[in-house]
Amino acid sequence: MPYEVGGKTIEADANGYLVNLDDWSKEVAEAIAASEEVTLSERAWEIIDYLREEYFTNNGNQPNERNMVKHFKSAWGDSSLNAKSLYEHFPRGPAKQASKIAGLPETKRKAGY
Repeated sequence: MPYEVGGKTIEADANGYLVNLDDWSKEVAEAIAASEEVTLSERAWEIIDYLREEYFTNNGNQPNERNMVKHFKSAWGDSSLNAKSLYEHFPRGPAKQASKIAGLPETKRKAGY
C-alpha cells in the first residue's frame, strides 16, 4: 500500500506502515493521515512529535496509551485528560494510528494499559 507524495512513491507494508523510516516527512504524514481519514490538528501534531521523539531518542520506545495520557496531562496542563481525549485526535487508537502517521514501525503489543 504505497503513498504518493509530491510525485514520489513512498513504500508501505500491507498495514500502511512505512517500510523505510527515513521516508517520513510532514507531507508523508499528511498523506498517511488522509488515507486514515484523520485531520491533523495542532494537538495531533504534538502527539506525533512526542511519539517520534520517544522512538528516536529513547531506544525505540513506543509509549502505550497510559503513558501518553500521563505525558500529555503534564504537557498540556490538563489534569482531566484521559485516553478518550487522545482518541478525539486518532479515533483508531492514539498509540497505533498516531504511530503509523508518525512514520514509526507497527507496535506488536496491545494499545491500552
